[in-house]
Amino acid sequence: MPHEPKGLNEECGVFGVWGNPNAASITHLGLHTLQHRGQEGAGIVGLTKDGMRRHYGLGLLSEVFTNTDQLTPLIGRAALGHVRYSTAGGRVLENIQPLLFRFSDEAIALAHNGNLTNAISLRRQLEDQGAIFQSTSDTEVLMHLIRRQVGQPWLTQLKTALNEVHGGFAFVLLTEHGLYAAVDPYGFRPMVVGVLSDGGYIVCSETAALDAVGAEFVRDVQPGELITIDDAGLHIDHFTTNTQLAVCSMEYIYFARPDSDIHGINVHQARVRMGERLAKEQPAEADIVVGVPNSSLSAAIGYAKASGIPYEMGLMKSQ
Repeated sequence: MPHEPKGLNEECGVFGVWGNPNAASITHLGLHTLQHRGQEGAGIVGLTKDGMRRHYGLGLLSEVFTNTDQLTPLIGRAALGHVRYSTAGGRVLENIQPLLFRFSDEAIALAHNGNLTNAISLRRQLEDQGAIFQSTSDTEVLMHLIRRQVGQPWLTQLKTALNEVHGGFAFVLLTEHGLYAAVDPYGFRPMVVGVLSDGGYIVCSETAALDAVGAEFVRDVQPGELITIDDAGLHIDHFTTNTQLAVCSMEYIYFARPDSDIHGINVHQARVRMGERLAKEQPAEADIVVGVPNSSLSAAIGYAKASGIPYEMGLMKSQ
């Protein structure tokens, strides 16, 4: 189908910085910690004194950024980065995020972790109204919805667009005026806020990335929230109050790093408890418990603990 987005993102990593002169380098380091969330492509947009600049490509972060000199053109007080994983097709350069849009009145960078369930129908409607898409990713739909509201205040544009998209999503947008983060009404995909000791704020997909850059955890972005970070600080708003926290179970089972916390629950400890529960529900006569690297190792520890069967390393992953 020509209208069908080919890059439906299920598990991606997003990392944004506002208010620090080393924003691009910090973002680069943060994305390394989120590499497990996406290996198909990577990109960083830097807000420089000359406007927004982007470096992006297919492959791992280390393949896209082969030397530190590639970060030099991105140096500025803010940056937005993304590592991409898609569930169907679309492994092409045009779908690598952050997407960067240059309009006559402003430039906007957009990064997304999630899946818009009504992206196909929205894209058809937008194209019927004259919209021209530059990618096949569902992410771009949000930007076209925003630009339909030109003439309204920026936050009104953003809130209106966020209420038109359905699914599980965590969006981050970067403009010359601020960094904006929004999470779907169920908090299906995680997003956290952190603060740097030498100045500036961070929004990213996991707390492990905050730890990697030496940032202090501030809070989880709650369902339906719209966070603004600008030169005046951190502002918390909502695009909807019809919310209910329902984090995707796969974040705890597989997607997230074991050293991350999601809404106050440590991922490693959650997996250990899953293993303990499994041992009670499905006891087994065995000599040893072996976890399959890497996501099931914590659960295997829990199974061994609850069952009394010794835990051993029986499988090795070449890394």
